[in-house]
Amino acid sequence: MFVKGDKVSVLDDAINGIVSKVNGKTVTVETEDGFELDFNASELILTESSKDFLNDIAKTNFSGVAKEKEIPKPRSFVKEKKSRKEEFVLEIDLHIEKLVPNKRGMSNYDILNIQTETVKRQMDFAQKNRIPKVVFIHGVGEGVLKAELDFLLGRYENITFQDANYQKYGLGATEVYFIQKKNN
Repeated sequence: MFVKGDKVSVLDDAINGIVSKVNGKTVTVETEDGFELDFNASELILTESSKDFLNDIAKTNFSGVAKEKEIPKPRSFVKEKKSRKEEFVLEIDLHIEKLVPNKRGMSNYDILNIQTETVKRQMDFAQKNRIPKVVFIHGVGEGVLKAELDFLLGRYENITFQDANYQKYGLGATEVYFIQKKNN
């Protein structure tokens, strides 16, 4: 026999719902669409008993749920000592969308010129301010900007450059290290 709260399906129809009332052999079902329809008990099949639901509630560990809802205490952080070289890294994104407000009407040549001029300006800035490391984010693309960047960086003295950290930047970045001269 069915009880209020049972989930049922109609045998000869694609109707599912929840039992809202039982009157003898007549069972009123609230369908998934919100309609209340009466069926003979022999036309229905039980898909989920409300008793199972009540058992699930009885088995629930409410103290565990309450513990999950607690706001965690802030963690205390011990500041790690970093070497002076790791203090600051200048990151420059050379994607044209980051350099100009609107690239509409610009040719590939114009875009490449803006990107290389940005590299030159940032290299001068880093040298003047004694920034030990600069990362240029150029993206993967067809490799035109990376090739131009490699050519441009090859003309500088007192620097080394290589592909940047793959885990952090992927394949689309180059890092430049400035070789600092020691003052005697």
